[in-house]
Amino acid sequence: MQRPVLEVRNLAVEFGAGAGRVRAVDDVSFEVNPGETLAIVGESGSGKSVTALSLLRLVPTPPGRFCSGEILFEGEDLLKASDAAIRCIRGNRIAMIFQEPMSSLNPALTVGLQIAEPLQLHGRLPWARAFDKARELLTRVRIPDAARRVNTHPHQFSGGMRQRAMIAMALACKPNLIIADEPTTALDVTVQAQILSLLKDLTKETNAALILITHDLGVVARYADRVCVMYAGRVVESGSAQDIYANPRHPYTLGLMASIPRLDQDAVDRLTPIEGQPPDLAALPKGCAFEPRCRYAMDRCRDERPTLEHEGGRHYRACFANVAC
Repeated sequence: MQRPVLEVRNLAVEFGAGAGRVRAVDDVSFEVNPGETLAIVGESGSGKSVTALSLLRLVPTPPGRFCSGEILFEGEDLLKASDAAIRCIRGNRIAMIFQEPMSSLNPALTVGLQIAEPLQLHGRLPWARAFDKARELLTRVRIPDAARRVNTHPHQFSGGMRQRAMIAMALACKPNLIIADEPTTALDVTVQAQILSLLKDLTKETNAALILITHDLGVVARYADRVCVMYAGRVVESGSAQDIYANPRHPYTLGLMASIPRLDQDAVDRLTPIEGQPPDLAALPKGCAFEPRCRYAMDRCRDERPTLEHEGGRHYRACFANVAC
């Protein structure tokens, strides 16, 4: 068995204080291995992005606070690392690709300069050599005429090209882990497929682990090896992508599957939405957070909060009900 690149154990993150305190991430655990793609899935507000930001300690403190848990990157707990050590890891051994590249790239600097910067900072390369590497990286992420475009500014790139530039920046220092937070949200469907295929190919080449934060189950089906489904800050189901799609065992996962069209099933007249709204994290119910929206709910669900239980293989779920597909 290979050692996981990243192990997250019982992570909890809160915002605010007193009566207004909100636990955005609650007892979350998962791991990801070299060369593996782990998708973290859920509705807006489920805790996906806060989890991703927590991995690099990018949650602003205050108002945020790490309450408990461990984030073990290659055996080192990042929650206990010094600020200097974290700065050496960010953009170097762990890279992050954000949702909207236009807000992540500096509009006043050329794309080449921004890709070269981590090479100069972490790799101690001279600027001339760093620029040569930036040109190579733009070619690698399939940007045409990279020798010319390395000197252009972000506003001169299309949305897809900006996201490719972000990927080039992420790959610059050959990271062992890449975190992609909704990397294709603002892109059209064709460009989405190109970007995700590129990410998958590059992680296979480098044997880097990839954590893909998304709400798009179509993306998960095609590109993920394993899946964590989050709801109200907690992981409610996890397993291989194949197992999750073939045999979802949590009512929330089942609801997500029923709310999207499936090419592997007969056409239906109507999609089945999940009734109700996600819960207010400041006023969660005593028991299961999904209980008010769940058609399988029992009295026990209102009084007890289920924990992740082993379902066989690498499949886990947090539910008391006997859920059938």
